[in-house]
Amino acid sequence: MIFSRKSAFAWIAVFLGNPGARFENTRHNAGFMAADAIERSSGVRINRLKFGSLTASAAFAGRNALLLKPQTYMNLSGDAVRKAMNFYKVPLSNVVVISDDVSLPAGKLRVRRSGSSGGHNGLKDIITKCGGDGFPRVKIGVGSAQHDGYELIDWVLAKMSADELAVIAQAAARAAGALESIITKGVEAAMAEYN
Repeated sequence: MIFSRKSAFAWIAVFLGNPGARFENTRHNAGFMAADAIERSSGVRINRLKFGSLTASAAFAGRNALLLKPQTYMNLSGDAVRKAMNFYKVPLSNVVVISDDVSLPAGKLRVRRSGSSGGHNGLKDIITKCGGDGFPRVKIGVGSAQHDGYELIDWVLAKMSADELAVIAQAAARAAGALESIITKGVEAAMAEYN
């Protein structure tokens, strides 16, 4: 990846999570972990506050992208995404969202061209506030609770074990690669490579 400071963006990469130390290393923050992977691999810092988000600029094979980590809670992520889209006139089809997914086994990736929220409140808010579900996404599998009676919200907001954290961190690094593939080669190529 080559990074630039250009102000015009053709793409927006949205990393979903919840801000604050309380939510670090939780399953719901797998999207933030993908942002961390990009920071480690490239040296870019996603730390400029804009649109209620931490942001940075990046160029993937000459295609400029805004990296966006909304600092609202997960279920309000659409506000930040809408503001950035409107400001930079980026179409919904060029917004890539990276998030956790409880329907996938821990560590598995799934790249999709579009689709429903699948019950994910961050995706649901983006769909509602940004004009539909026609945006590519990279889903990071975090698995589901292994016993009955475990509420979904408790599962996704629970801290991961060291072993699980290692698996999700590796998946987050691959998700960063899938993001780059979507931007540089297209969704179909990314699906073939990462699904």
